[in-house]
Amino acid sequence: MNLPETILIIDDEVQIRRLLEITLSSNGYKISEAATGKDGLIAAATNHPVLVILDLGLPDIDGIEILKKLREWYLKPIIILSVRNSEEDIIHALDNGANDYLTKPFRTGELLARIRVASRQVQNISDKPILEFGSLSIDLTNHIVRKNSELLKLTSTEFSLLSLLAKNEGRVLTHQYILKEVWGMGYIEQTQYLRVFIAQLRKKVEDDPARPKLLNTESGIGYRFGS
Repeated sequence: MNLPETILIIDDEVQIRRLLEITLSSNGYKISEAATGKDGLIAAATNHPVLVILDLGLPDIDGIEILKKLREWYLKPIIILSVRNSEEDIIHALDNGANDYLTKPFRTGELLARIRVASRQVQNISDKPILEFGSLSIDLTNHIVRKNSELLKLTSTEFSLLSLLAKNEGRVLTHQYILKEVWGMGYIEQTQYLRVFIAQLRKKVEDDPARPKLLNTESGIGYRFGS
């Protein structure tokens, strides 16, 4: 019998922790809790959670600092759950290693969906030579992309962009992160440049480029591959 996987909740609000405990326990997870950043770091190191839900407004250490400390060694998903809802706060968290960002108040169904997506993302991080998304197939080793078994003609830059997004399925990648990874530091402000390439890719990989299901825009922030 498989033991339940542990999710760590780092949040100083008792009501939020109780709500998450009830919701996640009823969905088969074991819960670990911490009300401060310091206790959260200890819990992450000792309880080996499969995912961390992190509040930014902690009483002792700002959540962004906790996020940075976790990302020095913790490779599994971190979902931010915070009342901070400015574009700047969201981008800052995502650029510092958060996999996703939800604002309070939140819907438990949406949180569960984001947890499922983040878990799938971890599975895709393993060095799979071929990623498949419905009719789309991406061969990472041979740099070959097929849709409905037909070979797509992609430039090397288009392939790099598509593979970066696909390997991070479900994760919001900021404009700056994508530009840095695909084009280099000298291009991190060229968001219009990125929009042009995304539009080109949509014409090649989407069934309906005007209603994308794979290359989704996160307004003002970046892009998310898939749901």
